Amino acid sequence: MLSCMHEHDGPLTRLRRGHEQAVLELLRKHGPLSRAELGTRSGLSRTTLHDIVAEVVGNGSVVASTPHVEVRKRGRPVEKLSLNPAAGEAVGIDFARRAVHVAAVNFAHEVIGSASEAHAADLSWPERIDIAGRLLTSLATGSGSPVSSGAGSGSGAAGSGSGSADDGRRGRSGTVHLDALSAIGVGVVGPISDPGSENARAQGIDGLPDLLRKQFGVPVLLDNNTRLAALAEAVWGAAADASDVLYLRLSHGVGGGLVVGGALHRGRYGLSGEFGHITVDPVGRPCECGGTGCLETRASLDAVLCRYREAGGRADDLAGFLDDVAAGEPSALDVLERVGNDVGGVLAAVCHAVGPGVIVVGGELAGAGPALLEPVERALRQQLMPLARHHVDVRRATLGEAGSALGGIALVLHESPLLSHYPQPVSEENA
Repeated sequence: MLSCMHEHDGPLTRLRRGHEQAVLELLRKHGPLSRAELGTRSGLSRTTLHDIVAEVVGNGSVVASTPHVEVRKRGRPVEKLSLNPAAGEAVGIDFARRAVHVAAVNFAHEVIGSASEAHAADLSWPERIDIAGRLLTSLATGSGSPVSSGAGSGSGAAGSGSGSADDGRRGRSGTVHLDALSAIGVGVVGPISDPGSENARAQGIDGLPDLLRKQFGVPVLLDNNTRLAALAEAVWGAAADASDVLYLRLSHGVGGGLVVGGALHRGRYGLSGEFGHITVDPVGRPCECGGTGCLETRASLDAVLCRYREAGGRADDLAGFLDDVAAGEPSALDVLERVGNDVGGVLAAVCHAVGPGVIVVGGELAGAGPALLEPVERALRQQLMPLARHHVDVRRATLGEAGSALGGIALVLHESPLLSHYPQPVSEENA
């Protein structure tokens, strides 16, 4: 029987509920936070926050824990608060160019599983969606029942010149409980604006949301998967300590994303992050976008290999090129020096426009490590205004192939109104 705790629904009660909701929203979007961090982000007084935290911990919506540390430091460990992991799970799916990647996260922002499977580039959408369903089932415990329940879905799509190819099938941490799913996020290739637009029809994705809803039985949030990789790096990856992040992916194409004030920036027509189509050489090679001398014509994987072979290199593929880089082959290092100069110049121009605190470089070419990142950083510092040179940190992406799938999850956790209510564990007394 329900208690009479809501009998007096006056202004103070509604204000308290608003404060409680604000705290839960912060934990949903940002993951584990200390009481001090919650106080800074919420603006609540210490006394009010103490009362709210006591309430949400007491009713089971929030749990408190001390993060594990490898080396014991002086002083008392800082306790972190997070949504109860048992409150639900969210799944992200990334449809890259030649592979499907899935990942799962609980409401405490803990990554609990991921898997990938490669496929032919011309595979149909129904077949790709079947792969996604199979991968999700492979992550599940128990009988491996199909994904058929949940509260929301977030979908991410790769921008032109983004996405990655993977060989084989991989997975880890098969502990996903499909009956606990509260959201799913998905990604495909192509600039995303309105899924029903002429542009979407040209890309062949206009019917994708309906196919996904039919397969998984949940609403769909759609976005560009390279942008979602940017959001994932800002939430779980290399830029988890930053709120303004510029992400650049150097892959079969060149694309990126912007996270501004902790939120993903899309642009009016869904074209934000198309850094690969900024002109580097006005008299350079034609680009598939219709332009000339775009960054993509100089820094995509095919372009880099072409530049290397023109310089006398013998590598037939990226693996061979990276081997030559690791061996210190002079022509390979010279190519990366020139590529880094091109990339650094474009990043400097974007930095002058948006002022990020962290730049994250990902994609397969980032596997070259310092041989690429050091030339990028040198060119960036040279072309940035003196005032900005020491305020931008360049880092290598850390999430790998799961990044865009994790970004789909982050999109749902940040934006889905379906997750505005937090299930509370049922006590033994009320079971």
